[in-house]
Amino acid sequence: MVVFDAMGWLNPATIANGRGEKAVANFDEDAITLAVAAGADALCGFDRKLVDGVYFASTSLPFKERLNAGIIAAAMALNDHCRAADFTGGLKSSSTALLAALEACAAGNARNMAVVAAETRLGLPASQQEMIFGDAAAGFIVGQDNVVAEFKGSFSTTYDFVDHFRGPFAKFDRQWEDRWIRDLGFEFIIPDTIKGFMDKYSMTMDAFSKVIYPCHYGAERKSLNKKLGITAEMDQNNLLTEVGDSGAAQVLVMLSLALEEAKPGDNILVIGFGSGSDVLWFQATDKISEGKKGLGISGYLAHKQPLDKYGKYLVWRDIMPADLGPRAEEDIWTRWSWDWRSRKAIYGLWGNKCTECGTVTFPPQRVCVNPDCGAIDKVEPILLSDKTAKIFNYTADNLAASNDPPAIYGTLQFETGGRYPFDFTDCELGELAVGNEMEMSFRRRTYDPKRGISRYFWKAVPKKEVK
Repeated sequence: MVVFDAMGWLNPATIANGRGEKAVANFDEDAITLAVAAGADALCGFDRKLVDGVYFASTSLPFKERLNAGIIAAAMALNDHCRAADFTGGLKSSSTALLAALEACAAGNARNMAVVAAETRLGLPASQQEMIFGDAAAGFIVGQDNVVAEFKGSFSTTYDFVDHFRGPFAKFDRQWEDRWIRDLGFEFIIPDTIKGFMDKYSMTMDAFSKVIYPCHYGAERKSLNKKLGITAEMDQNNLLTEVGDSGAAQVLVMLSLALEEAKPGDNILVIGFGSGSDVLWFQATDKISEGKKGLGISGYLAHKQPLDKYGKYLVWRDIMPADLGPRAEEDIWTRWSWDWRSRKAIYGLWGNKCTECGTVTFPPQRVCVNPDCGAIDKVEPILLSDKTAKIFNYTADNLAASNDPPAIYGTLQFETGGRYPFDFTDCELGELAVGNEMEMSFRRRTYDPKRGISRYFWKAVPKKEVK
């Protein structure tokens, strides 16, 4: 109700969407950083060297001309010799990306593929989109070995049906009237696609334990469930009151949650919707419990932090300008030649380890920093983004430009050895102490409004325990 309390005076009808919570990404997050977090969670317990590429689905891509999936691949520390692609333009881009990865692996063109979807869509203040849109991400590793959910088949339709839309310079989502979306979008396209799927595989709806599809209209969802034969037990929680409508990410978020709860033999029907529909059929295998190694959707929800100031949301999303002080007005160019030379350290958080004495250094150096060693070019790469570290020292700075003052930063001591100063985020000053365990999170380090460029690096966040 925080949003409605602030803006309900302008559009009282939005009270209908004033139930529950909406997930809001932090000021230093966007679709890329959320996707990296989801991809890292999916990689838990998996050898990243076996991943041959990443497909990224979103309609809120930070870059129009730069491969967003390429940044994600670097941050996930994947091999340079990998495939990467952005899937965008419609809300079913995530189910299409998942299909493309499944088909690539089935054809033998890739051993394993990472599929990530993330959204940070914006609605105009006082709009229903502002009330219901939530920021979220989900990720999967697709492959042929140790499968926890077997892909059994699919069916797709494509219709140039315009419900939500944004032009090339639009910041906010726009939509046509709700009745149009309900009556033609959900009432026709989804049943039409499901019928095509059921006819193709000679199946009926009662064969499925869970059915996943995005529809935030409560009455319409009940009507559609009745029409399609989806019982209350089969209808997967869409997390509307916990996360919100997360656009292209939603069906993968729902699928991730469904797999957390699935039992061997469960059939799961996934229905992506937007400019048509994709229907995908999965069956949980006897290895389903082995896939639950990361935090997952439930784990991240358990670590949520409240945001009770609407003004913060407006500033964080650059909807309302704010005075962040003269330091925020510095014009700092992104020097792409230097960015390229340092890309492994910046995006992957790769350091090096001396093969003579074992000293870990970040950023990478040719000469060992151990004064008792000093070996030259005797190093091997070491990945630090997936390592735990402890706070060596820290401070708070009220003079630094920050969208969430005070800026907190300090030096971390990695468990593998090596120290480096990082910004801290997702925490309050009073929660910190020397010796606290921290983990690394890929974030927007700065934003260049003059050129519309986000600059990324790793920040430290309190370690989250898998519950």
